[in-house]
Amino acid sequence: MSERSNTNDGGYERVEVEIFGEIYRLRTDDREGLKKIVKMVDSTMKTVAQNTKSFAGSRIAVLAALKLAEDYYQLKKDYDELLELLDENK
Repeated sequence: MSERSNTNDGGYERVEVEIFGEIYRLRTDDREGLKKIVKMVDSTMKTVAQNTKSFAGSRIAVLAALKLAEDYYQLKKDYDELLELLDENK
């Protein structure tokens, strides 16, 4: 991931990042958090591309989004179950 940034009014920073070979210009108030997200998305897209042997960027993006959504869903489910257990033990 490469990046460049400029500070802008309102506390937001313009950041240029590279994901799967494409440059995106984004605004953020959490540069470090954005860097982690960009790295995760880029890595997931590269893994999906290797596993599917597909060259279609949009297909790789959708499959990567599904993988990230699956990971999020599992974490949320585990979190909700943990909260239920904590509530039961009160």
